[in-house]
Amino acid sequence: MPKIGYLGPRGTFAQEALEAYLHGQFDEEIPYATIPEVLQAAQSGEVDSGMVPIENSIEGSVNVTLDTLAFETDLVIEREITYEVSQQLMARPGVAREDVTAVVSHPQATAQCRNFLSRWFPNVPVRAANSTAEAALTVSQSSEPLAAIATELAAKIYGLEVLASDVADYPINQTRFVVVGKKKAARTGNDKTSIVCFIRANHPGSLLEMLQEFASRGVNLTKIESRPTKKVMGEYYFFIDIMGHFDDPEVAGAIGSLVGKLRELKLLGSYPTA
Repeated sequence: MPKIGYLGPRGTFAQEALEAYLHGQFDEEIPYATIPEVLQAAQSGEVDSGMVPIENSIEGSVNVTLDTLAFETDLVIEREITYEVSQQLMARPGVAREDVTAVVSHPQATAQCRNFLSRWFPNVPVRAANSTAEAALTVSQSSEPLAAIATELAAKIYGLEVLASDVADYPINQTRFVVVGKKKAARTGNDKTSIVCFIRANHPGSLLEMLQEFASRGVNLTKIESRPTKKVMGEYYFFIDIMGHFDDPEVAGAIGSLVGKLRELKLLGSYPTA
């Protein structure tokens, strides 16, 4: 059976989602310290697939995922998973809220809990970690009275006590994960296609020209986001999610019409919607 890599260490939301939706489908589940490491492992063939977060309903896109897929790999998205996220505040046994000298977590997690942190810890610094589980591990090993924002699973794994549950600022908190690899997913009739577009030159109407190819064919776009190309200030690429599979005539026609108009178009795959 194949191997899958995920953002680790043990106890991340990625592992929770993996266990909830893909349990038993892979012979090995291998944690990696960062999102680029997961994607590079899939790119090199060290694992057959990689599972990484790409978007959160509160904080938006996970930019490192978008950029790594756009610039550093030729992976395709094989499927997506939407997972209900519950952020927990935790510390070592015996550490009380008023004792906490710093809160540690992944920047996406602390951003999801911005109002909570300003109320509970107005003068306490926030430290970044590569993942929520790494934050929990750091807190468990530190002699300082630190707190982490992480999963309930991480609290159990690393022997921490939950000081407050469901601390995100909004009641609905979902993270969209993508499973990436090198296999193209077959059409199911309920699919999504992701592309990356680099325009030739920035001129009035350049984005509209691109979008009209979809509108004129009745193709719905569920996401469009600009990201810097990392070359010069003011130059961007566009990450676009499209309802439908590349094998659908309307989707294929719209994408095909863009190829000659763009400097580059990268197909990130067609896959079943969550």
